[in-house]
Amino acid sequence: MKKTIDWDEFKRDISGVSFYDDKAFVASRSKDYYWYSPLLSEVLEDKVGDIVVIPSNQTEVMKIAAAVAKHKIPLTIRGGGTGNYGQCVPLEGGVIMITTKLNKIIKFKKKSVLTEAGIRISRLDDAAREKGLELLMYPSTRLTATIGGFLSGGSGGCGSLRNGMLRDPGNITYLKVLTVEKHPKIIELYDDEIQKVQHAYGTNGIVLEMELSLSKSRDWIHCAVLFNGYDQALNFSISAQENSLDCYLLTVVERRFSKFYTKLGKLFPNHCDAVFSMVAPEEFNKFKSFVSSKNGKISFAFREQELKPNGLQPAYEFGWNHTTLQALKVDKSWTYLQVAYPQPFNPDLVLKQMERYGEEIYWHHEMARMGGNVQIFALPLVKSRGRQEMYKLIHELENKDGCTIYDPHVYTIEDGGMKEIDNNQIDFKKKADPYGLMNPGKTRGWHKEMAKKN
Repeated sequence: MKKTIDWDEFKRDISGVSFYDDKAFVASRSKDYYWYSPLLSEVLEDKVGDIVVIPSNQTEVMKIAAAVAKHKIPLTIRGGGTGNYGQCVPLEGGVIMITTKLNKIIKFKKKSVLTEAGIRISRLDDAAREKGLELLMYPSTRLTATIGGFLSGGSGGCGSLRNGMLRDPGNITYLKVLTVEKHPKIIELYDDEIQKVQHAYGTNGIVLEMELSLSKSRDWIHCAVLFNGYDQALNFSISAQENSLDCYLLTVVERRFSKFYTKLGKLFPNHCDAVFSMVAPEEFNKFKSFVSSKNGKISFAFREQELKPNGLQPAYEFGWNHTTLQALKVDKSWTYLQVAYPQPFNPDLVLKQMERYGEEIYWHHEMARMGGNVQIFALPLVKSRGRQEMYKLIHELENKDGCTIYDPHVYTIEDGGMKEIDNNQIDFKKKADPYGLMNPGKTRGWHKEMAKKN
């Protein structure tokens, strides 16, 4: 039974903070990209909040946190809303707090930046580039996602080929976290302590600020390389890493995707497989020679400022989960999976999978590093055949092929990723969210009896 809340009193308690309770507006801000999964759509479609609040500064965030705790109202934090697993969909209604006005860059240092968490990743990266620096990684939704949302709901993406995953040591070095209590407190986390909050779906504290490591910026060359065979494309990408070619991105996409990438036309024909890359300009001649030695052909190659005049998107929008978005624009019968391959990676396994599943699965693979080691991921398109068939497929990939599936058809942290409860995150939640108000229902590790009573 839903608790009765005195919303008029809540609004008085957050006096001066912008809020919206129009039903249509609130409903629109209660969604993310969970519709990539028809299984998530079944359970999340009718979930909406009660009110949207948009703080302009950290003082207003403290006011909201205190009011939420006073009234025991569920609180869901929202950045750009580009997550795919329902991370910012409120299961129990309540307050949705949009963080995008917390967008100040506090300080650039020699090899890092201290920033508020609500800033758009594109704006942060562009500002870093003006200083001769750049972010170590970002999702394919770089233009709209926030850096705090990436921390809370993501794990890696473009740049993970060079710099590993978000959780790898040194990538994020500091978090300023606000507790949700009647008298909110600041908690500062350093280095490995950030794991208490990273990829916790905003269930255990409001991230206000973060410090991220940066690297020297490069005017990456965005290009596509064509191959006559998916195995050739995979082997090229593996060999490129073994030869230490400096690339920010290597995404291997099979030829059947060409019908979804309609703007590319002859640049990605349906009789070739492609590798979309971002290559360091000082290494591009070496890269071209390597392409030739592997019987590939460069389809296009432009610096980022040259892409738009030539009618092209950045290379990172042809990889990672942008592949799913591109496909769904054309054919809504697809969904996807997230697959991590056993090490050492064997391309023959991929060819067996392609033969086994035929037109049921279209494949693309991402080159990355995790814990210092090369890690190959796939985010294949999968024909949507319902829950039973999806979990039969997951069982086959895990038990027959030795792959690890990060299930994108569930909304709880544990079931989508690590498969087990992270007690460090739950212990931190007891301190940062003692009433259990933050994004309730998104972690199996929290039980209502854990909540502070007064």
